[in-house]
Amino acid sequence: MSTHADGSPAVDSLAEGLDRFLIEGRISPALDPGFRPAVLARRKLIDVAGRASRSLPVAIAVEQPGASVYVHETWAFAEGDPAGPAGHELCERLVKSMLWSRGGCRIWVDGPDDLVAALRHHYSADAVGRFDAEMVKRHYGSPLELIQAPRTAFPHSLDGRGALGGDLQGCRIGFDLGASDRKAAAVIDGEVVFSEEILWDPSSQSDPQWHFDQIMDSLRRAATHLPRVDAIGGSAAGVYVNDEARSASLFRSVPPDQFHRIRNLFRDLRAAWGGIPFAVANDGDVTALAGSMVAGVGGLLGIAMGSSEAAGYVTRDRTLTPWLNELAFAPIDYSPSAPVDEWSGDRGCGVRYFSQQALPRLLPAAGIEVDPAMPLPERLVKLQELMAAGDERAVRVYETIGTHFGYALLDYADFYDFEHVLLLGRVITGPGGDLIQARATEVLAVEGIARPVTFHAVSERDKRHGQAVAAASLPRIPQVAPESEGWR
Repeated sequence: MSTHADGSPAVDSLAEGLDRFLIEGRISPALDPGFRPAVLARRKLIDVAGRASRSLPVAIAVEQPGASVYVHETWAFAEGDPAGPAGHELCERLVKSMLWSRGGCRIWVDGPDDLVAALRHHYSADAVGRFDAEMVKRHYGSPLELIQAPRTAFPHSLDGRGALGGDLQGCRIGFDLGASDRKAAAVIDGEVVFSEEILWDPSSQSDPQWHFDQIMDSLRRAATHLPRVDAIGGSAAGVYVNDEARSASLFRSVPPDQFHRIRNLFRDLRAAWGGIPFAVANDGDVTALAGSMVAGVGGLLGIAMGSSEAAGYVTRDRTLTPWLNELAFAPIDYSPSAPVDEWSGDRGCGVRYFSQQALPRLLPAAGIEVDPAMPLPERLVKLQELMAAGDERAVRVYETIGTHFGYALLDYADFYDFEHVLLLGRVITGPGGDLIQARATEVLAVEGIARPVTFHAVSERDKRHGQAVAAASLPRIPQVAPESEGWR
């Protein structure tokens, strides 16, 4: 059993009887024969419960404060049924995916008492559950709350509230804060009239004022290319709620007693610009929005496979949502032997499958020997070189990632309405990326997906300029109708 840094257990033991729900896919990943797709386990639960005399329908909702509410229906088994513990674990795995895809600090459950008790125990006593509860509190400023109530008492869905993006009118500034550089662009009615990149090292800077000054410098430089500034929009890695930074690696060196200044960083910037419309979103979302704008489509799920798994989602009407979209923490493999994420201590989460963090496991399995001290980016370069040379070992690595990704897309389709997928990141660069896409497409065809999926990619130029335009389009400019002048 894995442990957290403090020595506490990190992965709960396998529930009795869960193995009956763990199904091998029709296409098995060559280097991971123990892989048991989450989506197939949920399908099996529905099939078994639908034929069982002691099964009970369950409704679960996750609610964000003043924002979206998402409801998912599943099944449990009557108290005392031998399948009960397995049903509880499958429900907890479902809630985990709901929390990290949609986000929320309040869980509503219309289900049996023993299921509610099992969930409460998980979030209060189990290390993995406590991690999720602590992150929920950090993201939303409220402790995780679990409410047992009939489905009719659940709050109404508010998915459309807080939609962002797609507004290109006026003179705007877009910025993107990365780990090694910050970008800014001046945009007039959707046309980029200026853009630049400036190297910086934010993760090593502990002074909140340094971050404010650096971002302000980029905004001012872009503003000199505009006749006026009507709105400012930006993207940055991390979790942002109501334009507040809740957790972000960019600001990792800022001490906890100073983090409130980072939390209010973008509101302070807005105030410095006279309170004009100002919006900030996760860079995964903004990248997906940029891809949507370049491709001219909505209903798009963006996945970037780099140092971690980043994700973003664009609705069918081509806007962003207040959803969390942190799919790196969403489990896609329910196998008891699935790899464990070092941060959350949980097994089977996307970060260990769709990022460079998959390589320490897959390279040895393929027979590719590397120095254990070799950094992950260098391992990826070695893999790409082998793939370019036609090495069959590298082919098996990419086929395995592609198989995992196909089943993950089936999983994500339970939580997102998409027909388009945007692939980004260093892991999908080169012929290996083509193989990932091809194998994922094969999985979708064999296992069946309700909607056909079209894959997209964007050039580096489109990504850079598209990201600036997408970020600049985030805030809405209020339309004012003076009595004598009409709409401005």
